[in-house]
Amino acid sequence: MHTVFRVSAVKPMDNENQLYEVELQLTSDDDQQLRLLTDRIREEAGGSTEWIKLGKLLLKIGQVNKAEELYNVLLEQTSDDGDKAQYYVCLGSVKDAQGDYEKAIWYYQKALEIRQKTLPSNHPHLATPHNNSGGVYDRMGEYSQALSFYENALEIYQKTHPSNHPLLATSYNNIGGLYTRTGEYPKAFSYYEKALEILQKTLPSIHSYSATLYNNIGLVYNEMGEYSKALSYYGKAFEIYQETISSNHPDLATLYNNIGLVYDKMAEYSKALSFYRKAFEIRQKTLPSNHPHLATSCNSVGMVYNKKGEYSKALSYLEKAFEIQQKNLPSNHPLQATLYSNISLVCENMTNYWKALSYNEWALGIWQRALRPTHLNIKIVKNCIKL
Repeated sequence: MHTVFRVSAVKPMDNENQLYEVELQLTSDDDQQLRLLTDRIREEAGGSTEWIKLGKLLLKIGQVNKAEELYNVLLEQTSDDGDKAQYYVCLGSVKDAQGDYEKAIWYYQKALEIRQKTLPSNHPHLATPHNNSGGVYDRMGEYSQALSFYENALEIYQKTHPSNHPLLATSYNNIGGLYTRTGEYPKAFSYYEKALEILQKTLPSIHSYSATLYNNIGLVYNEMGEYSKALSYYGKAFEIYQETISSNHPDLATLYNNIGLVYDKMAEYSKALSFYRKAFEIRQKTLPSNHPHLATSCNSVGMVYNKKGEYSKALSYLEKAFEIQQKNLPSNHPLQATLYSNISLVCENMTNYWKALSYNEWALGIWQRALRPTHLNIKIVKNCIKL
């Protein structure tokens, strides 16, 4: 029982690739890489009870609905405020994973209210709902509010943890991601470098969190137009994901979508469409039908069809994306602006110029509220309106 093997090779046994021979190598008790990895997994799936650990593990492997069932049962069975706060945080993570951002915020705030009444202001347990709330506001496009929560969490972590603790790396990574989305790339790199420095000292080389950071750095290079560097970092992330997560994990879908985006910008549309579809297939299998990531996939596929001149297909996918986003995101979310801008391009290509103008004006109104005046998106849409 509990024997661990390394997969050395996988070889087809017949021409139809229906049967495979898998070569396994037994690991030893002193396998340093395996020990670091298992220790880190135990730490990540840690909790005050075995039930909490089980729920975290379910979330980690993408079994979100099962985790939700478990946490709801635990919440119903307790009268202890400390336990309630912990379950509220856990349910917030569930709702965040499901794309129900308003409910996620509600759970995190409930946890924060309880802990603020019972714990000192710099207690580490206060950092978690601050950090998680920041993540949700970030995904909702409310960047100022997100940054405030992220910085609160970072301040607490800096006071209560050593300088090379992985939780500090998490905070640096989150703030770096926010600056990527607001187009402040030097700031993004600065925070990612701090996170990477910590992870290289504290985590095994094949840990999935390192893959997440490589993916994020790839995003910055992609936004800066340095596509070969972006693909290099995505390749590092993919190598780690192959060894650490399942083939239908949502994180792999995110990576496929990002690789597709690079090929899209390089005008290699067949490759882009292939990666976008891989992402879409995983998300259809693993996410609720109205999850924002499905809208992202529909938007990506739609824009490739637009560039290939297949405007009816493009508009169909963009309308699907719009339908999903209307159910999940506030009307002033920057992703809504991106979608409006994309629909305007298709309308313009279909010679429906008045409709294109309307969508561009809606996009501009949102971006002017959410982004810096010098952001490239604002400049582009203004030029489109002038034309």
